[in-house]
Amino acid sequence: MPKIIGGSLAEHRQQTRLRLFAALSALMADRGFDAITLAEIAQRAGIGRTAVYNHFPDKESLLVGFINHETSEYVATLEADLRDVADPVEQLRTYVRAQMRLKRVFHLAPGPDLRTVLSRGTQRQLREHVVMIESILRRIIEAGIESGVLPPQDLTVTVSLVNACLSGRNLSEDEAGRADAVRATEAFVLRAVGAQPDAA
Repeated sequence: MPKIIGGSLAEHRQQTRLRLFAALSALMADRGFDAITLAEIAQRAGIGRTAVYNHFPDKESLLVGFINHETSEYVATLEADLRDVADPVEQLRTYVRAQMRLKRVFHLAPGPDLRTVLSRGTQRQLREHVVMIESILRRIIEAGIESGVLPPQDLTVTVSLVNACLSGRNLSEDEAGRADAVRATEAFVLRAVGAQPDAA
């Protein structure tokens, strides 16, 4: 019988999943998702290959599980950061900073774009995670419009443009360069949504 990690079966299951996620993340830092096998993920995680199937039926479901976990952690942290911020402009600043930090944690895998190697069903599931984060930005901008600190605007278009701006940024490895990039992006986004100069 395999050795149990942790004090209970539930803890063992959670720890095993976290090991698999860490292994997948590490392997995707080196090469594309399409070039990674479940056997390599299991070996990297220190888990028997067949044991992986007790948690995920295939590689795509493991990817969805990993992104689910990462998104849930990120959203919880972002919501906690926003909880004590009442002003929508300050909330937008907080959102921008969080998204810029996110780019340093979630590295895009080398190789083909994930959208070209995943099934349509998996692509839809991954899109749901983007929508979860976008809904926070939509809520912030909507609050800004309702309070009068932002001008009326098409929320769908604005959210799409702001997130496109944030997802396209590559931050410098240099600390001062990163700080400059965050400040410049923050100022650009605030101007783009129509925040008043004194608020920006």
